[in-house]
Amino acid sequence: MSFDLVVWAMDKTDPPDAVRDANARCARGEHPQRPADPRVVAFYDALTSHYPDRGPRASLPGSPWAHAPLHAAADHIEMRLDENCPDVVLETIERLAAELNLDLLDLQDGTVYPPPTRSFAS
Repeated sequence: MSFDLVVWAMDKTDPPDAVRDANARCARGEHPQRPADPRVVAFYDALTSHYPDRGPRASLPGSPWAHAPLHAAADHIEMRLDENCPDVVLETIERLAAELNLDLLDLQDGTVYPPPTRSFAS
């Protein structure tokens, strides 16, 4: 079983429902044709420098990924984490999302955690 999280590069005025709507479009296979958001690129690069999602290290015991490579698009990164991944991985994801002004969507219950620079009720 996996624990699924998605970081989204949204406008700073977008409410949580906009994040959930964007994720629903992704689930339908609808992805915008645009250049990658620099925040998403920086998140991916930083996260995978610690926890590779490609190559031999991605499939070694202890990898946090239940499915690799990660789903990467211009405006988001979906991560399927192994249910036994260490807390430090989740803490790293949360820290990077906050530092890079990305929304974090918990697919288990649909909760959206906006960056600390803005706050909305989930």
